[in-house]
Amino acid sequence: MTQASKVLTATPKIGTFERNLTWWVLGCIFVGIGLGELSTELFQSIGNIKIAEVNLVVASLIWLMIIPMLLKVDFYAMRDVLQHSKGIGVTLFINWVVKPFSMALLAWVFVRHLFAGYLPVEQLDSYVAGLILLAAAPCTAMVFVWSNLCDGEPKFTLSQVAINDVIMLFAFAPLVALLLGLSSISIPWETLFLSVVLFILVPVFISQWMRKRLLAKGADSLALVLKQLHPVSLIALLVTLVLLFGFQGQQILRQPLVIALLAVPIIIQVYFNSMLAYWLNKKLKVAHCVAGPSALIGASNFFELAVATAIALFGFNSGAALATVVGVLIEVPVMLSVVRIVNRSRHWYESN
Repeated sequence: MTQASKVLTATPKIGTFERNLTWWVLGCIFVGIGLGELSTELFQSIGNIKIAEVNLVVASLIWLMIIPMLLKVDFYAMRDVLQHSKGIGVTLFINWVVKPFSMALLAWVFVRHLFAGYLPVEQLDSYVAGLILLAAAPCTAMVFVWSNLCDGEPKFTLSQVAINDVIMLFAFAPLVALLLGLSSISIPWETLFLSVVLFILVPVFISQWMRKRLLAKGADSLALVLKQLHPVSLIALLVTLVLLFGFQGQQILRQPLVIALLAVPIIIQVYFNSMLAYWLNKKLKVAHCVAGPSALIGASNFFELAVATAIALFGFNSGAALATVVGVLIEVPVMLSVVRIVNRSRHWYESN
């Protein structure tokens, strides 16, 4: 492992902010709704700052969120892929085959059927689209935290994240288009591909350019910049959520049950995908230190990308944007519970 990789995987526990992310999101709900009611014209003005339906304010905030995360990714770690080929194969299968299609199925079952009578009829398609967007891209940043918490193999985590990010460059747009098409949801193609360029391609190139320059000065320089950018990334996330709930405020006040109902298919897909990945790794006799992060990477979502794409495709006021934010709301407590399951079941996993 490179010196830079050791620096990036040395943190053994989740940070205070990340541990309390659910409460921060709840705070953003109240602040956003309040500001939305008091400053409707301001929020409308922000919503109109866009090119080709991509909001420039949100684009800037998303870059501030995503670029520090991508700075952690070492694409050279893909050279170690053969060391953990079985675990990587399982994770890729879950991330790119099982999770997106299982979420599309869950969205169809819950949103369009079981919960349809309790949700705004005009937003049903939009909710389905948001859930699909949430499941279409695997997590990048928090994966390092989850892996550390279950004593995961750092080389595996780094190589898996790097591979997923490369695949995302080419597969995210076609996969989203396919699933939205199968769900009979119209697709603004130009906006979808522009979103991929703005929220995946550009941040990847900027982050890797920065990473190369920083590593030329030494691994400590990279670690220092990551530490300095961490609060910037968190603030950008909170501001984005306040904007979202500022636009969604009236809908949430009219339908407070919506958030709870949208959380159901998300929670089910997290446990289903993580446990399926965990079980498949056990059947393939993969080491626990690889199976743990494999299960967690297989279950978690790149919610920052999902939020940005939902806003670009469907707007601040859409059910799609709200559905992706529900993913942010429940991410930490649900994933921490998966970490506990993985850690407590180690004896069972390693038994014959």
